Amino acid sequence: MTPFGARVEGLATDVLLPDGDGPFPAVLIRTPYDRGRYRAEARGWARRGFAAVVQDVRGRFASAGKWHPYENEAADGAATARWTRRQPWSDGRLVAAGASYAAHCALVLALEASGEARPDAVIAAVPALGAAETAREPSGVERLLARAGWWAAHGDRRDSDEGALDRALAATPDLLTHLPLTGLPERLGRALPSWAGLWRHRGRGRLAARAVHAGMPLLAVGGHHDHFTEDTVALWRAWGGPSARLLLGPWGHGLTTAAGPDAGPAHRVNLGDLYVRWARRALTGELAPGRHGALALGGADLWLPSGTDGEPRAQRLRPVHGCAFTADPDRPVRSDDLAVPTGGPPDRCLLLTPPLPRPLDVVGPVRVRLRATAHTRSADWAARLVALTPEGTAGRLAVGVLRRGEPAGRETGFTLELGRLARRLRAGTRLRLEIAGHHFPMHARNPHTGEDPVTAGRLLASRREVDPRSVALMLPVLPSRPTPTDPAKEILR
Repeated sequence: MTPFGARVEGLATDVLLPDGDGPFPAVLIRTPYDRGRYRAEARGWARRGFAAVVQDVRGRFASAGKWHPYENEAADGAATARWTRRQPWSDGRLVAAGASYAAHCALVLALEASGEARPDAVIAAVPALGAAETAREPSGVERLLARAGWWAAHGDRRDSDEGALDRALAATPDLLTHLPLTGLPERLGRALPSWAGLWRHRGRGRLAARAVHAGMPLLAVGGHHDHFTEDTVALWRAWGGPSARLLLGPWGHGLTTAAGPDAGPAHRVNLGDLYVRWARRALTGELAPGRHGALALGGADLWLPSGTDGEPRAQRLRPVHGCAFTADPDRPVRSDDLAVPTGGPPDRCLLLTPPLPRPLDVVGPVRVRLRATAHTRSADWAARLVALTPEGTAGRLAVGVLRRGEPAGRETGFTLELGRLARRLRAGTRLRLEIAGHHFPMHARNPHTGEDPVTAGRLLASRREVDPRSVALMLPVLPSRPTPTDPAKEILR
């Protein structure tokens, strides 16, 4: 293998060529996370016959310019793609690949570039589709903890400090409770001029809308425990290229290096090998048309075809307490604690199912329908579904958060979307449904004043009532034991 460095439009670029005379197909990875961390991945591509091109995005690590997240990637990616195709070692074929922000770089190149800058295939793993998608839930509720961690580590700086937020929280545990949230940089002790601007991005869906007009194959990879799962599935469903493949495992944002508690031996996939095999077939036009793929059934150690969805079934729920409760932003329900307080006034409505009489395969979107009242004009409603095993352990299954604004004291009906679930629930498991007004610090607290939660300087408590007879937990249940599939077979077909 032959390594060398280059600068493309002032951007630091490493190239690793396979052994042999070439020319070779190329894979392009553009990252804000230091191109030096991708040497092993680049060697993997080069060993399998691809020229690996890895680049620091503008303003990060060794690349020139100023770092503006999500702003320069289409133009810089297009310049790099044209440069790559014009090199004597390139055979003209190009795969754009990446995970998280690097997947964003690959996608904007595929969907916004034209001519020779447009890649022939795209691998997008746990894709960060854009600033608006990463900052907020589809309902508009702010993803506070994840964004604070990312900006503390990577925002407005040339290098990264992965532990910045953890250290700050260790020193000041109530760091994220201080108001306004736009003042976070002062409490972190460093300048973050782009932090306040992040929350002004509200236009979701730009890349997903462009995906309809895509002209090349896509491999989308995600995890059931990743905060971008819904965006990954939406991208795959919208993709208009000749073929689209989806792989969803029981993983977090780190994919196979962040396996969830429901992962089994069958879910240990060699992603690097699968990427290379898929890229070869994509570049030679050997992929069958249409949308295919595989999703892991957590807790069952098997894979299902990606189109598998269960039939919505309402689960019987018994109210335990808190049909009337107070959502107090000074005492919010914690996203990082599954314990339910037993003393004092209730802070959530709690409902339980009977123990499951038999195993249940739940695959697809989970929803909660209810009628409820908030005594403030602005209110968030958070629904959290927890599995209680026969042994007494609790595990989070799904969460949904919805922002509502209507006259105080008016009862209204609505539906909370809790995202997708792909899990085998054991016989004897009980399901606990919690309905609350906050899910903090994962999500910002609604101050209940009608002010923007990011700029608000005061908080009000909000009285709530839930009609327990109206609450319907809809689980997508497979009617019979599923037939497993081979994920590689589904991706490479």
